[in-house]
Formats: sequence, C-alpha cells, structure tokens
Amino acid sequence: MTSHTVAEVMTEDVVQVRRTTPFKEVVRLLDVHRISGLPVVDGDDKVLGVVSGTDLIRTQASRADHCSARAVTAADLMTSPAITVHPEQTVPDAARLMERRGVERLPVVDEEDRLIGIATRRDLLRVFLRTDADIRRQVTEEIVVGSLGLRDEAVLVSVRAGVVTLDGRVNLRSQVPEAVHAAWRLEGVVGVVNGLTFRFDDCSPSAATGEPGAL
Repeated sequence: MTSHTVAEVMTEDVVQVRRTTPFKEVVRLLDVHRISGLPVVDGDDKVLGVVSGTDLIRTQASRADHCSARAVTAADLMTSPAITVHPEQTVPDAARLMERRGVERLPVVDEEDRLIGIATRRDLLRVFLRTDADIRRQVTEEIVVGSLGLRDEAVLVSVRAGVVTLDGRVNLRSQVPEAVHAAWRLEGVVGVVNGLTFRFDDCSPSAATGEPGAL
C-alpha cells in the first residue's frame, strides 16, 4: 500500500525568522503572508522553535500585565522545542502527530534538522479529501486481494463518510487485525468497523472458527 509523504504536500518556500527578529517584524510577516505561524531558525537553518499568533497574543498580554518596556524578539515569543517531521514520513502519521500534539503546523527538517519546508493542517487535510468509492476500491484491491490473497467478494467492503466497514470471513484469525490496521492507515480513512470472522484460529490452535473481532 502506498501513502503520500510529507515531502509531497509540504510548502518549500517557508517564511521564517531568526531568534533576534523583533516582535513587530514577526507580526508584519504573519500579516503580509497571511499565515498563522512561522518557524524560528538559527544561522545553520536548524529549527529552534515556532511562533504562532497565539504566542503573540500571550506575550502582549503578559507585557501589559507587567508594564514591561523590554524589546521582545522571536526568541521570547517562540514555543520551543518545535515539533518537527521528516519529509519521508507519511501524511497519516504526520496528521496523527499534529493532532496528538495540538499544533497547526509542522516544520519539515532534513537528517541534520535543517528546515526544508513546512506542512500545515490544511496541507495534510487535502490528502484526506477522497471519495468513499476510491477508498473502497483501494481496500478491496490492496488489502482484500493484495495482502490477504482473497477473492474480492470474500469480504464485503463498504465506506461511508470515510468510515470503512469490513464484513466477511478471512482464512486466519491473525488476518483480522492485519486487515483492520491496514485499512486504518489508508489516506482518507477516519474509522474502521470490524465485522470479520475467520476460518482457522492460528493464534489458538484449539479453536477452529471465530466470531467477529472486537477491534
């Protein structure tokens, strides 16, 4: 099975700032480029952190509370360390990381942690805009026939709003979680309902047949 990689969806021309970039310049860049955040890099283009609109608001509120006149730079504003990804990572994995860490953008770095692009939530979500028919075709061709080696009619695959339902009987019990997990990893899939049974229990030799898995 194939998945899009971060390299295929990322933006290569990244608006970025240095640690010493002044507060007003950060605000100007966000406004001019109509973006909600940008990475902070050092002299070697290694990512030190990320500045978001939320960081700006928080800093302004803090300055007002403390009546501070000290000059504020990107180093004072940024959230650090930055949550980054590598270009070869898959879009589903990057989307899960973004959701788990509660961030809107992921700087993309090379093997030396140098900035080479940025992937936003919108970039990643574009990949998930697939039709149910397209997802159903991929599940049938690549999982049912390709991975499990079954006839396409052996497993009834239905997809509604990105939720895949699997009904039918596979040969081995171990193939049930294999099929479910493989479906989960496909782009555009938001859920999997498992209704598969199995003919032979290769996990527990004493059992001969199985009921729908509770995955």
